[in-house]
Amino acid sequence: MLMTILCGSWLPGSVDAQGGANDKRTLVEVRTELGTLILALYNETPVHRDNFIQHVEEGVYDSLLFHRAVPDFMVEGGEPTSKYAPAGRRVASTPPSPALQQEIVPGLIHKHGALSASPASEDVDSLTHDSRFFIVLGVVYTQEELDQVAERNERSGGSFDLGPFERETYGTIGGLPRLDGGYTVFGEVVDGLDVLDALSKLPCDGWDRPLSDIRMFMRVMK
Repeated sequence: MLMTILCGSWLPGSVDAQGGANDKRTLVEVRTELGTLILALYNETPVHRDNFIQHVEEGVYDSLLFHRAVPDFMVEGGEPTSKYAPAGRRVASTPPSPALQQEIVPGLIHKHGALSASPASEDVDSLTHDSRFFIVLGVVYTQEELDQVAERNERSGGSFDLGPFERETYGTIGGLPRLDGGYTVFGEVVDGLDVLDALSKLPCDGWDRPLSDIRMFMRVMK
């Protein structure tokens, strides 16, 4: 039986598109030499949730690298070629097979610790990579800065609004509001944010690849 948590018990302020108090969230353990992250996957994004669980259970992520780490932005992993990528080389992006359609859900935002799907390519905004993902670092915003983000979003025709929940979240724990509506958020870190911060502070090369290889090993918690 999968280890799960009650919707909302660990995730204050998150939406529940299924509308039921009995919905659970699957937990995934991510072990690294810097420590362990616990991810909670969102039921509101079932395609990405199930795809991620399948990859974890099949061992797809084991020994892959967190191959990008950008302070105040994000850490990225899940690239299949990173498992054997020589040190000092840029980790190449492989075409996903198959790519996934985005699942953009209002209320699931790019707050600090959010788990989001990497794009499949720079040319197709509606598709996400089959296995690559990133975890948001971001920064804390003032309300004036959020006003500017909202204005840019309106000018660009964006569909995401910065309501009271979003403003409270970005004004306290921080994140990357400019990414909302452009990428699929399908989970979040519920334990181990200190490990995420440690990952973000690693010395990196010119391609944002950590100089020390940080490998991941995952399991669905039971």
